[in-house]
Formats: sequence, C-alpha cells, structure tokens
Amino acid sequence: MDSGQQSSLSNSVRWLQMQSSTDLDLKSQLQELIPEQQDRLKKLKSEHGKVQLGNITVDMVIGGMRGMTGLLWETSLLDPEEGIRFRGLSIPECQKVLPAAHSGGEPLPEGLLWLLLTGKVPSKEQVEALSKDLANRAAVPDYVYNAIDALPSTAHPMTQFASGVMALQVQSEFQKAYESGIHKSKFWDPTYEDCLNLIARVPVVAAYVYQRMYKNGDSIPSDKSLDYGANFSHMLGFDDAKMKELMRLYITIHSDHEGGNVSAHTGHLVGSALSDPYLSFAAALNGLAGPLHGLANQEVLLWIKSVVEECGEDISKDQLKEYVWKTLNSGKVVPGYGHGVLRKTDPRYVCQREFALKHLPDDPLFQLVSKLYEVVPPVLTELGKVKNPWPNVDAHSGVLLNHYGLTEARYYTVLFGVSRSLGICSQLIWDRALGLALERPKSVTMDWLDAYCKKASSA
Repeated sequence: MDSGQQSSLSNSVRWLQMQSSTDLDLKSQLQELIPEQQDRLKKLKSEHGKVQLGNITVDMVIGGMRGMTGLLWETSLLDPEEGIRFRGLSIPECQKVLPAAHSGGEPLPEGLLWLLLTGKVPSKEQVEALSKDLANRAAVPDYVYNAIDALPSTAHPMTQFASGVMALQVQSEFQKAYESGIHKSKFWDPTYEDCLNLIARVPVVAAYVYQRMYKNGDSIPSDKSLDYGANFSHMLGFDDAKMKELMRLYITIHSDHEGGNVSAHTGHLVGSALSDPYLSFAAALNGLAGPLHGLANQEVLLWIKSVVEECGEDISKDQLKEYVWKTLNSGKVVPGYGHGVLRKTDPRYVCQREFALKHLPDDPLFQLVSKLYEVVPPVLTELGKVKNPWPNVDAHSGVLLNHYGLTEARYYTVLFGVSRSLGICSQLIWDRALGLALERPKSVTMDWLDAYCKKASSA
C-alpha cells in the first residue's frame, strides 16, 4: 500500500471513530453495529475467501507460529514498527481523545472498553454511564471468596485470582441461555452480559486476593462513586490521586495487544468451543501466569532490585553494563527487553516513561530504569541473538507501582489480568456476534515434516 492509500485509510478510520451517538447504552450501540459487521464478514468470505495471506514455513511451524497470520481479532492490531493500535488509534491518540477523570489526565479504562467494543470514541457522558453500569454489576457472591479462602494464603496470587474467576462462572448467563436452547444468532447477548459482569467483578476479586495475602485479609469495600481504575486502586488500599491516575493508565495500556499473544489467543481458542466467558478468561489467566508472558512484569522489578542490592542505587553505566552481561552469561534473559512481534521500543513503555518523568522524575529506581534504557539495547545488539533489543511494557510498570507503595512484585501479574479482561472480553463478544468458527488448526509430526521437505527439495 502506498503512502497516499495509507493516508486515505487513516483519515477514513479517524472519521468513523469520531462519530458519536448520543445513546448512553453500550449494548444498544452494539446491537446496531452487529448486523453491518456480520454482512461485512460474509462479503469478505464470499469475495475473498480463497485469497492467500502468505506462505507457511517449517520455521513457523516449529517456532511458535511466529509471523503466521491465522486469527481474526477486531479490537486491536500490532505493527512491528509502530506498536499497538486500539481500533486504529495509537496510545498517544487514545490519551488525547478518550475521556479522562480530569483535564489533561490519563484515559478512563471505561472509555477504552467502549472504543474496543464499538470502534467509536465515546463522549464523557457515555463513559460515565458505562462506569455506573459496571459499578452496579460488581457484586461478588460469598462462595467466590470461600473458594479463594480454600487455598493456602501462600498460593501464588494468579492461582488465587484464576480460582476466583472460575468460581464466578456459577452465575454464567451464557451457560444458562445455551442450556435453554438459545438460537446461535443470539449468542452474543448473554456473552455480553457475562463479559460486562466479569469485567466489573475481576477488580473486586483481585483486590480481595491482595488484601488476603498482604494486608491481613482486611477487605476494602468498593466505592461506586469512583471510576473503574480509581475504585480498583481504592480497593487495593491506595487512595493517592497519582496512584489512581497510574491505575487508569495501567489498565488502559495493558488491556489488549491483538490476538496472537498467549492470553488473548487462549481466551479466543477456549471461547471458540462455546465455553462461556468465565471459563475462557480463566484459561487466559493461566496463560498470562507464565514467565514468558504476564509473569515477566514481576521478574523485572525483582531483577532491578537485585541490581540495587548488589551494586547500589548509584550504579554507573559501566557497572550496569557488567551486570547485564553477567545476567546474560549465566543463561538468563534481561527481563523487560525484547518482544515476539515488536521491533522498536514498545509505546506502552514510552507512555509509562512519560508518566514517570511527569510525576516521579527523582525516583531512584526510575533513574535506574532510564540507565538500563541506554545500556541494555547496545548489549543485546552486540549479543547478536535478539531480534528486538528494545524495552517492552514490563520494563517500566513495576517501578511505577513500587513508587506508590504497591511493592509486592508477585502480585503484578494480577493487575495485568484485570486489565486484559477488557480486551479479551470485548473480542469474545464479537466472536459470538460474528459467529466465528471453532478453532482447529492442523498439526504435523517431525516425520511428516521430513517427508514433505524431502519431497519438496526433489521436485
């Protein structure tokens, strides 16, 4: 596509997104959008169903399907050079156009949820209406807390969180509707109800896990007067205005990262079997808990603190370079650097850095993170094995949370999980609205690959 076509497409996307209805009900907006998107998908399939999207290589098959186009994911798209776009909008654009709690503030997560579901930038009134709707859905039954309490308090926070989400499944509207014989054209309706309920309740469950593990179980009640991000911060025990701003930013930028990452793909895969949103999202959380995915954000802060313990806060760049090489030579990775798709600095890292420069420029750990930004990429480039030597979202989030008092690094992936509910649930609604198929790719053995490659080379 040439630059003229890109400009035209970009302008078209912006025009569509800035159209706003006065309707304050998100579900009725979706109801209007779904038929036209269903028609659009049918047209794509009938007119272009046989168009090839690329070639599959052996490297792709044995290398985690990297670079293989194989999923439809409407809510966001990741460009290797530019980073994530939510319904066509970059993070800086979202910060500019999405409603905030106050002038010049960070976007409200409810605004991003509206954008992910509708492709349209909501008004402040629409965001406030959605915020109230979520607050009214946030009641969590006692048996969910009992399920969590059945686990040792020493269990990993993600184990407790995922168990709580599984317990929420008892109230699944989709499961009830499916068992009652609902027509498949209506699947999206109970899915919507489950997803909005799930998004509303996961901060309550997550906060309960935090208080149980680190604050003697003294739970803090939800405050319905607060927005989604601020209320989550409040339930965790942090009422500082800047921490509430950080939580709004954190949830927004961690919400979605197209469909191929482990948690998003898992949620889509399990959902494609018509498992309800609770089952799908719990599965996604178990993927997020892996060290190569969401658990990395706890590893970053632990690694940075190990640098401070061994070398002190005033470590020079040369000393830091030595420590980085020491980490690499021990067979470990530098956590927070590199990405499966991105080939530039993650825009989610950049906006967190800008937040730190604005609110905590003198924080010693932030200054260390800034030095790492100068030291690590050249070292990884010299190493020669890394396709992307630049920092990702995890390289910065822990330092910001630590600054405002949320110092328990093992808990950080739970925050990631709460955020990811927005993106995964938004796509699950569209999966059911569009009638997307059961996912069933073909697998092969090494014998099959050997035989195929030998045949191909002799042809």
